[in-house]
Amino acid sequence: MNEDCLKLTTYFGERDRTEDGLLGDELLDIYGAHRLDASILLRGAEGFGRRHHMHTDRVLTLSEDLPVVSVAVDKRARIESTLDEVSRLERGGLITLERARLLGGELGGVRLPEQLGEAAKLTIYLGRRERVCGTPAFAAVTELLHRRGVAGATVLLGVDGTRRGRRARARFFDRNAQVPVMVIAVGVGERIAEVLPELGALLREPLFTLERVRICKRDGQPLATPHELPSTDEHGLAMWQKLTVYTSNSATHNGEPFTTRSSAACANPTRRARQRCAAYGLPRRPRPPRRQALSDTPPGSGADDRNRHTGARGPLV
Repeated sequence: MNEDCLKLTTYFGERDRTEDGLLGDELLDIYGAHRLDASILLRGAEGFGRRHHMHTDRVLTLSEDLPVVSVAVDKRARIESTLDEVSRLERGGLITLERARLLGGELGGVRLPEQLGEAAKLTIYLGRRERVCGTPAFAAVTELLHRRGVAGATVLLGVDGTRRGRRARARFFDRNAQVPVMVIAVGVGERIAEVLPELGALLREPLFTLERVRICKRDGQPLATPHELPSTDEHGLAMWQKLTVYTSNSATHNGEPFTTRSSAACANPTRRARQRCAAYGLPRRPRPPRRQALSDTPPGSGADDRNRHTGARGPLV
């Protein structure tokens, strides 16, 4: 399997509800009913919404309604078939659509499309207790990516989701073997292409997505700046860029945790920061969308990797 797909991402708070229950549960019910190839629900540790109210697990009084992200991936037609239901549920969050390449099954030599040559983001969808020769699959995958010189990899543990159409939700008294885990790797497109056949042979049911990205900075060294994008796409939908920073939990900036400084900077941008955004061609919006302490990757350029903002009705808290 090697075909175009869509990635549907929703950003909201863990206490957001619908008439029938928690928003996160309702979204995953939809993804399970449609038997989507892959979906995952992730809980954040810090973030804010359009009203710029900071929520963090570091302070008890601010730890209510922490950010939550759900990601669903499948063929274009299958994702589009869920959009009406998802949009009816989402009352105060943000919904984005991104183009990607879906890979699975037997993987021989993989030739990446030309637009993925500069840099690519590879996402691998696994089960929490899936194993390779007695080793947790996520650890085996990360070790292989490290040995092959991929720029970086991050493992994100889900609490609910689907894989190959099967729903798996974390429970207190369960092994939670099939609860989804997502491994995100970023690197030069050529190096990502070289490791794909090995990953396919390593896993019993390989399921990957590939997206074009732009690596803006690594190990403190600036490498590139985001491209300027038009304000809307050919359908009249607003165009957005997504910035993701990968770092360790212990990383600091001027003696403060980096995640705290970065979230605070986005929640209350200084004049200098706004000037830098304008210089880089980023849109100046007085109230940016919800930002997570851990999210996805830097944007690339061109139409194939432009994010389409499909709905954000009402403010995020």
